[in-house]
Amino acid sequence: MIGTSQVIRDLREEIDRIARSDVKVLITGESGVGKEVVASEIVTGSLRASRPFVTVNCAGLPETLLESELFGHVRGSFTGAYRDQPGKLELADTGTLFLDEIGEMTLRMQGLLLRFLETGELQKVGSGEGHTHADVRVISATNRDLRQLIAQGLFREDLLYRLNVVHLHVPPLRSHVDDIPQLVEAIVTRLAPGGACTVEREALDSLVRYAWPGNVRQLQNVLERLVVVSQGKTITFEHLPAEIRTPSKDGRPPIERRRTIADDLFKRLTADKESFWTTVYPLYIQREITRGTVKEIIRRGLEDSGGNYKIVARNFNMDPGDYKRFLNFLRKHHCQLPFKQFR
Repeated sequence: MIGTSQVIRDLREEIDRIARSDVKVLITGESGVGKEVVASEIVTGSLRASRPFVTVNCAGLPETLLESELFGHVRGSFTGAYRDQPGKLELADTGTLFLDEIGEMTLRMQGLLLRFLETGELQKVGSGEGHTHADVRVISATNRDLRQLIAQGLFREDLLYRLNVVHLHVPPLRSHVDDIPQLVEAIVTRLAPGGACTVEREALDSLVRYAWPGNVRQLQNVLERLVVVSQGKTITFEHLPAEIRTPSKDGRPPIERRRTIADDLFKRLTADKESFWTTVYPLYIQREITRGTVKEIIRRGLEDSGGNYKIVARNFNMDPGDYKRFLNFLRKHHCQLPFKQFR
């Protein structure tokens, strides 16, 4: 991400200017442009460079788990809290906390964060004792339009004022295509040291023409695959994925769908083999996820099973005797979808 191109040099100048000021920074830009890398560069040049640098993904956790992740909890405060646990704010004391995807934070969590930013006080979940304090520089990032979220009543304007002392926007890769050859060279050299792997001119031209909806992250992932496919030698046009060899006719990048809580929960059910009853059910009953989230999980389960609810129950790691209980839950909470549309 940080290289010698003009766009990156301009960004580097801005990073160097704000790094040592210790002010709060809001980094915006599309998914995959390298917002966390920019945050890391700010920290590296700051007076807190030798202190902790802690990262939290606000989109990856339901509200109550995010509260525990940020503020910590005391033993017995909830099921599974077997010991006292410090939060990320406490761990980042005297250092920097990077809040990624800040636009996904609920209004309640925004209020808790705002209070910390105003007072520096920490209160662990389940603690009735006096507050502790933490000295933390907060850098936040989002790919959402926070002004639009404010207009929709989904983000606090006073929190935006606190976070947005300095605003740094990272441009999408398609807006500085002249940088792509340098980025390709840097990434390939890192993946295959010693200059053993090269990129054929026709392949490089195709990489430059492609719109890169996933930005630098997508470019890096593609190059990792190409280095493997080419066996670390010459990456040719034939090695490229089909979508890069034949980009869309209008040159526009496809809309990249943001990862949701439903995505993460579905992965836990299908890839991590967790049970619906221990993963999804309690979060819904405790109102940490919505009916829409549950329906999206069920929809994806029906797509994979060809509309067979019995297979969905099995894929969601339920005991055979739980099938009727599963259907009753879906009917009672209006989460059942017509199975015929998936056949």
